[in-house]
Amino acid sequence: MSDDERLALRFADGDEEALAEVYTRWSRLVFTLALRSLGDRAEAEDVAQKVFVGAWRGRAGFDPARSGLAAWLVGITRHCIADAHDARARRLRAEEALVGGAVLTALVSERDDETAAVAERLMIAEELDRLEPVPQRVMRLAFFDDLTHSQIADTLGLPLGTVKSHIRRSLVRLRTRLEVSDEPYRP
Repeated sequence: MSDDERLALRFADGDEEALAEVYTRWSRLVFTLALRSLGDRAEAEDVAQKVFVGAWRGRAGFDPARSGLAAWLVGITRHCIADAHDARARRLRAEEALVGGAVLTALVSERDDETAAVAERLMIAEELDRLEPVPQRVMRLAFFDDLTHSQIADTLGLPLGTVKSHIRRSLVRLRTRLEVSDEPYRP
């Protein structure tokens, strides 16, 4: 029986010293996989911690006859990385929704008169229709379909930076066109 096999059996039996050896032996691999995928050191450290806590808590599900301990840890790592990506995407969607909502709220002034609010929404829709086709599609996906910048880039096959540029320029254009002047209307 090899050292790895003995270590795997000790780990599966709940030997805390085996856990320390497992961590020493494979924590760098787990961290490196997480860092390469996530690109963020703090998130990678969180994933590494979750992997080893999860492995220890779920050691009853580890079967040394089915796979080696390293392969099992890599499997757990892949799941934890996927969870981290999902959490990041949820955070980004929430942040973008807050920013998008704040921008649209700034564009459409709050009024008690429901008719005025409907008229303003129609003005915004009309201004969106004046945009070029690609920026118009980007804005509609961002604000009406509630897609993230990355999702828009994937949907339209555009680079992420291009999507962000279209949104930024379109918002500036919309704001400029929709700003209310204090001067009286003169035909």
